[in-house]
Amino acid sequence: MARLLSSNAVLKAISTLPAARSSRNVIGPFYQNGLKYSTVPSDPDTHDDFRPTNKVQDSASVSFKDIVEQDVKENPVMIYMKGVPDFPQCGFSSLAVRVLKHYNIPLSARNILEDPEMKSAVKAFSHWPTFPQIFIKGEFVGGSDIILNMHQNGELKEKLKDISGSPKPE
Repeated sequence: MARLLSSNAVLKAISTLPAARSSRNVIGPFYQNGLKYSTVPSDPDTHDDFRPTNKVQDSASVSFKDIVEQDVKENPVMIYMKGVPDFPQCGFSSLAVRVLKHYNIPLSARNILEDPEMKSAVKAFSHWPTFPQIFIKGEFVGGSDIILNMHQNGELKEKLKDISGSPKPE
């Protein structure tokens, strides 16, 4: 049977690893065990796969704020999350997706991990610091804890009732 570890236990375990005990802060290229590593994205020795990229095309004509406004306006349920609905990359995003999928509604999403500028634009738009961020019918609702609470007390069912789809049988 799997056992859930507390975050303190996990941090304690990590701190015992040799790399975690290193007291130096490394910025730029460094060598370890004969291999060169780089922590600077613009370093010419950084592989292209690890350089930051702008996932939104033609950003000169459309701002990230405009993209967020359009997403929220055009999608009945919009979630900005870490990962995508079929492969969430954090527990809170996973929880939010599971709750929303219960209602069998169309779900639109953006992976905020793909572009730091998009992440900042969403935070500025909602005035909310954490992710996931869920918008229903153009209104910012909140994160996974709020969605779960709304689901448990019946508010979410009421809010989603006129969006095509119906709750899955339990």
